[in-house]
Amino acid sequence: MDLGLAGKIGLVTGGSRGIGRATALRLAHEGVDVAICGRTAETLERTLSELRATGVRAHGVIADVTAAGEAERFVDESAAQLGGVDLVIANVGGSAGRGLLESTPEDWLQTFEQNLFHAVRSIRAAVPHMQARGGGSAVSIASISGWKPGPTAQYGAAKAGEIFLAGALAWELASSRIRVNTVSPGSIIFPGGGWARFRERDADRFAEFERREFPWGRLGTAEEVADVVVFVLSQRASWINGANIAVDGAQGRPSAF
Repeated sequence: MDLGLAGKIGLVTGGSRGIGRATALRLAHEGVDVAICGRTAETLERTLSELRATGVRAHGVIADVTAAGEAERFVDESAAQLGGVDLVIANVGGSAGRGLLESTPEDWLQTFEQNLFHAVRSIRAAVPHMQARGGGSAVSIASISGWKPGPTAQYGAAKAGEIFLAGALAWELASSRIRVNTVSPGSIIFPGGGWARFRERDADRFAEFERREFPWGRLGTAEEVADVVVFVLSQRASWINGANIAVDGAQGRPSAF
């Protein structure tokens, strides 16, 4: 299926590893010029080389999008380098702290910065660039933790906020022909990721988690999520707006504990 994305310009936060990297590569294979950001020069350059090998233009920015002004810098610099913005994927996420009584206000704020607030800043910065090109599409990578409770509360609450954000912005930005959706992965395994490290650290508990929570007996892959993200961004999904799409293999609780 031709998704009609060739010649578009897409931005992916946290695009040098995991779901972000897989999404950037899927976009590149569809003919999209791609900008990515990340905090580590080595992984950023490695992914940029992979992107350019597909024949598209690729731009990278070392940035921590949880810091003031960094998401905006990434968006504006990338738009200047590539000639605009059509697609934006707010992929960065994470969690700080542990349980309610053990976590601090700073843990909650950091978790919301990594997830909801970074998505707000990234999409807001991209909107004028998308308006200048007649519209666009944004996807925020949320999580099934946004409605399936599991540790930690601050992470689930931040992801629930991302899901609500997409629905609200779908209405607010409709007049600019900008669609906004969320894609919510379940537990995804990829090299160097948290679940891969958990499997190495506690193979028995990992195996029990797979058996108990996954009807197909395995975790998902970053590429399986990326396929959905890229479809949702495309005009083939033109009537999907303000939606939250789970990519979880019918997973149960998003926790191995």
